Amino acid sequence: MVQSLNTKVDFITDATAFTGLTDYGKIMIGDKGFEFYNSRDTRKFVQIPWEEVDYVIASVMFKGKWIPRYAIQTKKNGTFTFSSKQPKKVLREMQEYVAPDHMVQSLGFFDVIKRAFKTMGKKK
Repeated sequence: MVQSLNTKVDFITDATAFTGLTDYGKIMIGDKGFEFYNSRDTRKFVQIPWEEVDYVIASVMFKGKWIPRYAIQTKKNGTFTFSSKQPKKVLREMQEYVAPDHMVQSLGFFDVIKRAFKTMGKKK
């Protein structure tokens, strides 16, 4: 079994990690970091210390009524994407450890389309 980073656990919920194939397990938010543990295979886990978190990116739809997924961008190891049963609660718990200016909203569908048209105009 893997040793946890956290000494105090604030929140635990069921979640899905999108690391290649989807992995189902539990998210644990504590005083030292963000952790995901696979429910079937104990060797598959993600531990991210709060010092390593650069940005938390949330995909917000319907003016904040639904958050299907969120991603944690680290300083060295890339981006990890997750979804959970209670995404708003997870993001609220993360606010204690991540600065508010480092919690951002991802671009919407029409924003991506608009950006694509702007870059097409600049290339010509």
